[in-house]
Amino acid sequence: MKSVCFYFKIHQPFRLKRYRFFDIGNDHYYYDDFINDEIINRMAEQSYIPMANTLLEMINSSNGDFKCAISISGTAIEQLQLYVPEFIDTLKKLADTKCVEFLSGTYSHSLASLEDPEEFLREVKMHDNMIHRLFGVKPKVFANTELIYDDDTALLINSMGFKTCLTDGAKHILGWKSPNYVYNSASAPKLKLLLTNDKLAYDISNNFNNPEWDEYPLTADKYIDWIAALPEQEQIVNLYLSMDTFGTFLPASTGIFDFLKALPYFAKQKGVQFTTPSLASDKLKPVGELSIPFPISDMDEARDVSAWKGNDLQREALSKLYATGERVNLCSDRRLKLDWEYLQSSDHFYYMSTGKNAAGAFSPYDSPFAAFTNYMNVLADFIVRVEEQYPEEIGNEELNSLLLTIRNQAGEIESLNKEVKQLKQNILNADDSNNSPVLTPVEVLEKSDVEAPAKPDTPAKSKAKRAAKATDKKVAAKKSTTKKKSTK
Repeated sequence: MKSVCFYFKIHQPFRLKRYRFFDIGNDHYYYDDFINDEIINRMAEQSYIPMANTLLEMINSSNGDFKCAISISGTAIEQLQLYVPEFIDTLKKLADTKCVEFLSGTYSHSLASLEDPEEFLREVKMHDNMIHRLFGVKPKVFANTELIYDDDTALLINSMGFKTCLTDGAKHILGWKSPNYVYNSASAPKLKLLLTNDKLAYDISNNFNNPEWDEYPLTADKYIDWIAALPEQEQIVNLYLSMDTFGTFLPASTGIFDFLKALPYFAKQKGVQFTTPSLASDKLKPVGELSIPFPISDMDEARDVSAWKGNDLQREALSKLYATGERVNLCSDRRLKLDWEYLQSSDHFYYMSTGKNAAGAFSPYDSPFAAFTNYMNVLADFIVRVEEQYPEEIGNEELNSLLLTIRNQAGEIESLNKEVKQLKQNILNADDSNNSPVLTPVEVLEKSDVEAPAKPDTPAKSKAKRAAKATDKKVAAKKSTTKKKSTK
């Protein structure tokens, strides 16, 4: 039986306000709250809320046969909590159905996997803790920012305990192979790879409302027929789509929500089932090994990372940002750490793209150079604040050594304080059979000296006693002489 898994991505960055060179050192707040408020509310009204309600209806009407997955960034969750908290409640309802799986990912939808492995691990942990705290589930399947993946990243993903990763079914990687199978990583053989079917996803996102398309109009029964007609041995069709496609880029007036609601009905007729990535991974075995030596993604036709690292502007900005990472993670300034998260969002670097498929209409800037200038002004102020915490003259190794010493000393002090507290508690709780009064530590020591049975002196102890007596005699004699002189 054919299996289909829908993945819906939700991400919003904290967009930067216009930040001038003269603001550096004077203004430490970098974000355009008005634009962020307007965009997240518009997306929620047009797309997120109606789409989430559609998914709930599909699950209920199919008695739980419809299943899907959601990938949501930490920065998107923060904005939704701030501006549209009711949508978070709807996501919790979806989680309660047990038919929706929440994927792991980077907190700020960052490029840390390409720049800083330690920061990448920290970001994923931070993201998954938030998912668990909000929805009561621990993510089992990993999906990196824009599905970025290569053999080196596979090792990091595997080290975090994930057994399954979603990435793009890029043609230049697969060649003659089909994306509709489960594969395993060449560098981490225990890591299973689920690959997206870009063509079938594109038919929904880009062709559904395209009257010039040969297959227009796209109906639910036609779409399910295409999936059912795939070779019998092909195991699973993974469809990765941005949630704001539904309702925003494809308005409700196009019939896109009705199209989705009809899918479970026709799928059941054709023997096509819906699944979650975890269920698919548990059920299906890999058919082969994939080696991906260079990073791939789901962006642009090239399916590489040039959308964020394709020019000198982007590479310079990324280099400057991640050079501060170690010092930021050592500090305890909460505001600085939040800015660190928000400045990592991949969108900032996408706006600097000068490639064929540059950000264009998605960018709030007039040009890639304007995006770069604005970001670097913000970054300059951010770096000044970091250096105020930990000056640049102190090397990272020296800084780590000093902080380690401080932490060790703090731990030792805490341990000694606990020991003293325990001794005091033991003394207070002491109760002899004669109901004698509780003694202080000094009294306990004195009492032990008086009442303890005499023990034979060791040679060293005897010698010490004799020396003490001789000293006492000399002191007494000196006192006597002094007294006689004073009398005379």
